[in-house]
Amino acid sequence: MATDELPALVDQLDDVTAELRAVEAQIQELLERQQELLQRKRTLKTKIQRLSEDAATSAEVVEDWSREDFSWSQKVKEELQNSFHLNTFRNLQLETINATMGGKDVFLIMPTGGGKSLCYQLPAVCSTGFTLVICPLVSLMEDQLMVLERLTVSSTSLNAASSKDHVKWVHSEMIDRNSRLKLLYVTPEKIAKSKLFMSRLEKAYQAGRLARIAIDEVHCCSQWGHDFRPDYKTLGILRRQFPNAPLIGLTATATSHVLQDVQKLLCVQRPLRFTASFNRPNLFYQVRNKPSSANDFIEDIVKLINGRYKEQSGIIYCFSQKDSEQVTISLQKLGIRAGTYHANMEARDKSKVHTLWTENKIQVVVATVAFGMGIDKPDVRFVIHHTMSKSMENYYQESGRAGRDDQPADCILYSGFGDIFRISSMVVMENVGQQKLYEMVRYCQDFKSCRRVLIAQHFDEVWDSAQCDRMCDNCRSEKSKYVANQGVEPEPRELHLWFLFRL
Repeated sequence: MATDELPALVDQLDDVTAELRAVEAQIQELLERQQELLQRKRTLKTKIQRLSEDAATSAEVVEDWSREDFSWSQKVKEELQNSFHLNTFRNLQLETINATMGGKDVFLIMPTGGGKSLCYQLPAVCSTGFTLVICPLVSLMEDQLMVLERLTVSSTSLNAASSKDHVKWVHSEMIDRNSRLKLLYVTPEKIAKSKLFMSRLEKAYQAGRLARIAIDEVHCCSQWGHDFRPDYKTLGILRRQFPNAPLIGLTATATSHVLQDVQKLLCVQRPLRFTASFNRPNLFYQVRNKPSSANDFIEDIVKLINGRYKEQSGIIYCFSQKDSEQVTISLQKLGIRAGTYHANMEARDKSKVHTLWTENKIQVVVATVAFGMGIDKPDVRFVIHHTMSKSMENYYQESGRAGRDDQPADCILYSGFGDIFRISSMVVMENVGQQKLYEMVRYCQDFKSCRRVLIAQHFDEVWDSAQCDRMCDNCRSEKSKYVANQGVEPEPRELHLWFLFRL
């Protein structure tokens, strides 16, 4: 009798076990959904707090800055067509231009490739006098000046390499009421260290020649930003010395915390803030497990470049100068037209690589973060990270150099645990460096959540994963626990935590 019951009991046990597994799976899904909702709740509370603070600190009457009937609107429209050869504005460009033309202080947060530069260049052309532009890098100035020269917009720069005759000419133009100069680019060091320049700027201001001040990459002011530069902290003198010159600060990557810090450092009381969505709908985000051997990594990259990206431009970001050189050599040996770019190269060598890549004479630039600001090649079809970035801000900006022509492009990040320790040793002395690295690791090790949701959370933006349109590996994958297109199951969560606690 007992023997007869055994098969039935085994079947019941199997049924109970299967049902328990189903219940456990449901519990796991509910727990994950709970975490998503808790994160969304925190994001919403942060956004509400930020908007409340903005409202509390602003005495401005709400203005519709998208109007086209301001006293300057006709001139803005004409110069848009005549000087910049454009017929329409991109998202938030008109609002930003109107606000700065109206004498307001403005912060503009707009993704890479969104058209931030036009928001101070067009007002400069439409205004009496010149606009002072603070840029972090001479190479970034040179790129913009090259474009402005082609557009025949009168502009120039002052930097350490400027000749005495050029400095003398610029100083004269700054106070000449008949001057055609519209844009003057300087580095923050010029503001911090040149008393002669500041004296001449004071004379220009008193003569009504200083139309406005534009601070590019304004997040560099804050030690909480991803690219803090000490000389940017001195820029508060501009508001104290030139209180009536409207200021416009521009960045692609700044959290609300960073912007609040920047506002204090620049002594700006009630700035208008225009924030474009972080989302770049044409970019496909993917995280891949990094092969354990360098040869396997190179083999994987070469397959991509010779297959999916054949004859298409791209960037490979590496952690160190040594990595970038080794990867370049390996790619070249396998027939890939690649060039190295890092900070310790001679300026002429860096310029040569940049030019060859821009002219499509080399296909791939293998670079450190030195290959960054001012990169304006529209047809970059892929950005590959050999090593994860040290923060979400860095990754967002670096990956954002793909697809600036609004055509589909890929952002692929290779994630390996060994890299975590390498980066950790570099950021350990930075303010909240470890915290930012943890956020980056969490992004890499999440094989379920929409990549855009993870990015949005960092930038205090609410994002519905349904809007991703399967443009990330997790949303495209049928089984989200597997890495898209690889079928590789991630290591156990306990192993992840063990590594993270070691940071």
